[in-house]
Amino acid sequence: MNKTSSQDLLRAMFEAATAAALPSKCIAAHLPPKPKGRTVVVGAGKAAAAMAQALEKAWAEAGNGDLEGMVVTRYGHSVPTQQIEVVEASHPAPDQAGLKAAFESFFGTYSYDWQMN
Repeated sequence: MNKTSSQDLLRAMFEAATAAALPSKCIAAHLPPKPKGRTVVVGAGKAAAAMAQALEKAWAEAGNGDLEGMVVTRYGHSVPTQQIEVVEASHPAPDQAGLKAAFESFFGTYSYDWQMN
């Protein structure tokens, strides 16, 4: 195998692996049964918004009803969602948006003065 074909093979393997891990391709197969009561989603990370978007679609296609919740993702990684709020914040050091999102995801949305000291 020459260098070019080795590089092509490695590139194809990498692309296949990353495509298989896309939330839009793998979330539906891992949905839990619909729980009684509300379904609340909380998440964080670079892929959180894409995962929330895929979850909304798969959840609706399964006829599971409404979702609610919030995910926090790094600036520049937001995608549109319908039911799950997506918040962009800094990483790795938290900024005001990240601190507010952490508080709200833990305690719920309340009126609070979010001035960082």
